[in-house]
Amino acid sequence: MPIATVNPATGELVEEFAPLTEQQVDQRLARAHAAAATLRATDFDTRARWMRAAADLVEAEVDLTAPMLTIEMGKPITQARAEVLKCAQAMRFYADNAETLLADQPLADPGTVKASAAYTSYEPLGVVLAVMPWNYPMWQVIRFAAPALMAGNVGLLKHASNVPQSALYLDTLFERAGFPGGSFQALLIGAADVEAVVRDRRVAAVTLTGSEPAGRSIAAVAGSEVKKAVLELGGSDPFIVLPSADVRAAARTAVAARTMNNGQSCIAAKRFIVHTAVYEEFVEAFVAGTKALIVGDPLDEETEIGPIATESGRRELAELVDDAVSKGAVLRCGGAAVGTGGWFFEPTVLEEVTSDMRVYGEEAFGPLAVVHRVDDIEQAAALANDTAFGLSSSVWTTDPDEERFLIPRLEAGAVFVNGMSVSYPELPFGGVKDSGIGRELAAEGIREFCNLKTVWKG
Repeated sequence: MPIATVNPATGELVEEFAPLTEQQVDQRLARAHAAAATLRATDFDTRARWMRAAADLVEAEVDLTAPMLTIEMGKPITQARAEVLKCAQAMRFYADNAETLLADQPLADPGTVKASAAYTSYEPLGVVLAVMPWNYPMWQVIRFAAPALMAGNVGLLKHASNVPQSALYLDTLFERAGFPGGSFQALLIGAADVEAVVRDRRVAAVTLTGSEPAGRSIAAVAGSEVKKAVLELGGSDPFIVLPSADVRAAARTAVAARTMNNGQSCIAAKRFIVHTAVYEEFVEAFVAGTKALIVGDPLDEETEIGPIATESGRRELAELVDDAVSKGAVLRCGGAAVGTGGWFFEPTVLEEVTSDMRVYGEEAFGPLAVVHRVDDIEQAAALANDTAFGLSSSVWTTDPDEERFLIPRLEAGAVFVNGMSVSYPELPFGGVKDSGIGRELAAEGIREFCNLKTVWKG
């Protein structure tokens, strides 16, 4: 895949970039390695001042960066603007809280280990490589970069090949804000060149957000080098609606939960599991809301659904729909490509999906929803867990007993009750099963790339 910006709303090439040479990559690795020694010697107050300055830049430049995100991967401009501002929020969260989150943890009674004092401390690992996806070109990067830099680590970014302008913006951001040169750099390289960077002795750890095959590949390389890896992979999140729920509110939220970011989100609700007592009411409202979505130019402020980011992504969606319909699924709305220019796809709802259909087990990365009917809460839980993924989940109920039943039974990294799954800087983010290992955000995210050192004093 060439390193290039191709506008998915038109299919036109905007700009192509030459990948870095082997020598240029080595120079950036050397610069990162040198910066790691400098940055770890700085204090939290200094790093926080730089991070707040970076957040100020992000906010001040939103009118530059938001259209850039839209042109590179097609998200509606209103959502692009919200993504950029969310980045600044996360940067300020870590600037304000990193020192507390990484404070030494004393043992309450050191005498139990025959010491006068004993504690654990968090220390930066050094250079961390981030392999990031295109669907949230800034947010995915910042939610790694902000905690990593505040912990005293240095970041290297291998961004997706179809968002090079986003990568180049981030390449300069932190240095412009005052961080030492080399503290955060982008590597414009192809996927085939990533393994060599992971294996380089100057790289201490790696984090990847992306597909399950990519995660397995990176984890295998990191494991062979005995290096830490954090993986945030795919999701096929269940959205469970039970009889006690506010069905209309659930249906309205379901439309947003499935179609945010043009449906191209790992944490999007993808499988809607609805109790038979409220099934018809929910589906009627859900389909009506899906049909009402405005599909069009993502730079238009009124647009709610833009194009799929890549031509191959749209083709895969069409193949999932065609496979399901050919095997008996009911198409309630959408299901086809839209327009003659760009890679638009109609928001789609499928019913009566069975386990022999690809869409039952595969992650649909676009505005394609699957609705299942269940007879009771036990069946809802079993169907929710009948997936290789386990990123997040959403439960709609006003019955405390139903909450208590489902929350511990759902095999997922998060459960949102009466709301859609969303990532917050204050809450850990990540999954189980094929959705990955490790956590981002909150205290857990900043500690992932630290050495937890035990100190004992006699």
